[in-house]
Amino acid sequence: MVGRERKLLFAFVLTAGMMFAEAAGGWWSGSLALLADAGHMLVDAAALMLALLAARMARRPADARRTYGYGRMEVLAGFVNALTQFVLVALIAYEAIDRFFKPVQILSGVMLVVAIIGLLVNLIVLRSLHDHAHDDVNIGAASLHVLGDLLGSVGAVLAALAVRWLGWNWADPALSMLVSLLILHSAWQLLRRSTHILLEGVPEGMDPHEVEVALRGADASIRDVHHLHVWQLASGSRMATLHLELHDRDAGARVLAAVNRTLLERFGIRHATVQIDLDDCPDGSPGCNAQQHSHHP
Repeated sequence: MVGRERKLLFAFVLTAGMMFAEAAGGWWSGSLALLADAGHMLVDAAALMLALLAARMARRPADARRTYGYGRMEVLAGFVNALTQFVLVALIAYEAIDRFFKPVQILSGVMLVVAIIGLLVNLIVLRSLHDHAHDDVNIGAASLHVLGDLLGSVGAVLAALAVRWLGWNWADPALSMLVSLLILHSAWQLLRRSTHILLEGVPEGMDPHEVEVALRGADASIRDVHHLHVWQLASGSRMATLHLELHDRDAGARVLAAVNRTLLERFGIRHATVQIDLDDCPDGSPGCNAQQHSHHP
């Protein structure tokens, strides 16, 4: 088991354990904030397990039906995780509104102890996932769920203090609503990020025009660069396809080496498919049939 998978498994075990603790504490104390966070942790435990399975599947080799392998599983997992957050937010908001009109008695002492323990557990889990969250949509999705748990625990602690010291029973559903809005914002960001990759959008921070200009200057024999497409198979796995027109037809091997080197060193693109047009040929022209491919292992 690789390092990222161990971190996901560790996060799952802690999250699942804390979920049962918060569910019991919420039922005992009557706290919506704890019950909401327990429900959030239930979704998160499932999300972390899905992320773990996706990480394992992503390591499976390519086969005849999936020539790119299973790397995009992590993006699909992130997409699904984001959608589950929207459903969770709706459920919490509905229950919170109902609590405003039908307040219940809350045992603030039990609520506070459980919320503090949940906060500490979420801090540990989030710290363990943080190092890879910025470059891995799958772990980023898991981190989002844990961050939502962390915010839920903070809200539960604040609500418990308000109920215990100020007698504000309404603080419990109010802070649940606030946490839901914060989760909603993060879920939208993850949904946009994973959808962009699934739609084969240009990787974040990359300008196709800049790539084209760099390729034009990669070798003196390059006359034109067109039909350039850049996208991501998964997080950190950048791909490109392009057509080249050359001044010197015999310079193909040298030009391919220069193009691949430029794509890898300047833009982190490890897999490129390059077509060299023998003549000035638009798409669909019979002359566009000479292709050369290159791949960086």
